[in-house]
Amino acid sequence: MSRPLLTCGVDEAGRGPLCGPVVAAAVILDPAAPISGLADSKKLSAKRRERLAVEIREKALAWAVAEASVAEIDRLNILHASLLAMRRAVAALSPAPELALIDGNRCPELTCEARAIVGGDALEAAISAASILAKTERDVGMVALDAHYPEYGLAAHKGYPTAAHLAALKRHGVRDFHRRSFAPVRAILQNPPLWTDEELP
Repeated sequence: MSRPLLTCGVDEAGRGPLCGPVVAAAVILDPAAPISGLADSKKLSAKRRERLAVEIREKALAWAVAEASVAEIDRLNILHASLLAMRRAVAALSPAPELALIDGNRCPELTCEARAIVGGDALEAAISAASILAKTERDVGMVALDAHYPEYGLAAHKGYPTAAHLAALKRHGVRDFHRRSFAPVRAILQNPPLWTDEELP
């Protein structure tokens, strides 16, 4: 009997936000150390995600987290930056995987076989684990950024284009951590408000 291929799950977090890097994770789970409760990170509470992230790091055969920067997102576009972050995460795994299961419909260029699985974060435990690591890692970065720029409310919305974030952008302007290629940010750069809410009578 041939042994199963050494397989990693790969997912990213942060394609939709207006700021910060896109973060990818790759995880090779250990069949001898199962982790219960793995699911798509978006369907888990923040506390549950954080607990599972600790367990994944402790029990996985290998895991890695990587990112593509705001500058890379603006230069490449968000899809290609996401694939770049995924490639970096897989390349950092030791042992190296023989097969990579990628969440979504596109695969990054890898040195091993790759298979795209739409909705994979809900179907494959290794992709679920990767989605949890990517999401928790990115959230930590947003909370850290919030400590320096509390006026943007990043700890609450994690950079997504909420009404509060868009209002803060108009009021406080675009920073280096914002993605200038994203339409709401670009619109403010091209047509900055002439006054802030505080200046209105």
